[in-house]
Amino acid sequence: MQQDQETALFELPVRVYYEDTDAGGIVYHATYLHYMERARSEWLMSKGINLNTYAQTDETMFVVRKLDIEYRQPAVLCDKLVVRTRLIQREKVRALFEQTILRDDTILTIGHVEIVTLNSVTKRPKPLPDFF
Repeated sequence: MQQDQETALFELPVRVYYEDTDAGGIVYHATYLHYMERARSEWLMSKGINLNTYAQTDETMFVVRKLDIEYRQPAVLCDKLVVRTRLIQREKVRALFEQTILRDDTILTIGHVEIVTLNSVTKRPKPLPDFF
């Protein structure tokens, strides 16, 4: 995994395992969401955020509010993929990520994921942390 500081692009390599596929050996549609979630979690951890304790210590949680995904080509068993994550918009309580899943230079899936920050006790919106 790496992050390009100039473009704020974060990359996470993933491999397709049997558990990720359907009976035909093609990645199940919901599995792409798992790959995207892992990449956003790794992005947060690359910024020093311990997701195991952050909700308790900072009373902040990150929640998916909206998701748009386009499937262009399927990934298959044993593929080596890269999930590219880029923060493309930041507002007071929400952030919009663009996430692209590629095999080599071929775009397989593009997703836009809107995250909001909530107070983990009151479940009310709160401002995004500075590291966004």
